[in-house]
Amino acid sequence: MDRIVIEGLHVRGIVGINPEERKNLQDIVIDVTLGVDTRAAAASDDIADAVNYRSVTKAIIAHVEQGEPMLVERLAAEIAALCLGFDERIEEVEIELHKPGALRFADSVGIVIHRTRQDLP
Repeated sequence: MDRIVIEGLHVRGIVGINPEERKNLQDIVIDVTLGVDTRAAAASDDIADAVNYRSVTKAIIAHVEQGEPMLVERLAAEIAALCLGFDERIEEVEIELHKPGALRFADSVGIVIHRTRQDLP
């Protein structure tokens, strides 16, 4: 399986359970790895045969900016479902999501999840 990698996507959004987290935008750093067969795009050199990762990125940014989940687990799962639903050629996705400064004495707290098309409802 080929992989398209989007690293270090910095977005600001609402996520957390504490009162200040529910009203103040926080930094969220997201890495996305899309499992895609890229052979058709490589052979044709045509964007129509490729997963448009710019559009996927814009959809992720809009989702984070508009949503207000309580848990990073929920946000990561929502982003994974968004990616899998975005283009049928995306067969699997790994989401790594970090909240910098969320824990005292730690650079960040985060989660890594892996989902496949079979995980969709």
